[in-house]
Amino acid sequence: MRVLLINGSPHDKGCTYTALSEVANQLNKNGIETEIFNIGTQPIRGCIACGKCAQNGLCAYDEDPVNKCIALAKQADGIVIGSPVYYAAPNGALCALLDRMFYRKSAAYAFKPAAAVVNCRRGGATTAFDQLNKYFLISNMPVVSSQYWNETHGTSPDEVRQDLEGLQTMRTLGNNMAWLLKCIAASKEKVPYPVRETPIPTNFIR
Repeated sequence: MRVLLINGSPHDKGCTYTALSEVANQLNKNGIETEIFNIGTQPIRGCIACGKCAQNGLCAYDEDPVNKCIALAKQADGIVIGSPVYYAAPNGALCALLDRMFYRKSAAYAFKPAAAVVNCRRGGATTAFDQLNKYFLISNMPVVSSQYWNETHGTSPDEVRQDLEGLQTMRTLGNNMAWLLKCIAASKEKVPYPVRETPIPTNFIR
């Protein structure tokens, strides 16, 4: 089993990476393979709703990390998305990546356990956390719990490592995700995934 952890920070080894690493280390201790994918610093286009991805499950734009991330997510058994908190919201580049990663592609991630992780200096973590969880909740993905909201605090990796409760929350998240992945693997033959109804899209135009 493998979990993909997406580092939505422009800093490859910064605060968000430090929090994700704590989750990854705990998953590894439970026998789960992990990969941390850094979105980096290059520009990431926003989704233009062209619909081309419906043809092959990939984005029409291929010059940034989005399609590589999609491929890794399709192969993974679980997904963790981490972000720094900017103005009570996730990193804009990460949101652009996630919009294109999930738009018309979420069926590929259905029933994969998922979790969001955020890091902030002081405030805004819960609104950023809520926004990231929306991607999972609309995609039939079980959201993995922990002992607190999945947030760490600090403006440097060293400060994050001093957030003992935050790091414990990350470890609990890793343990819980490993447990859920193993439960799903053990029950696949006896408890099949739910049969999904045909979507009934509606709007509010009368």
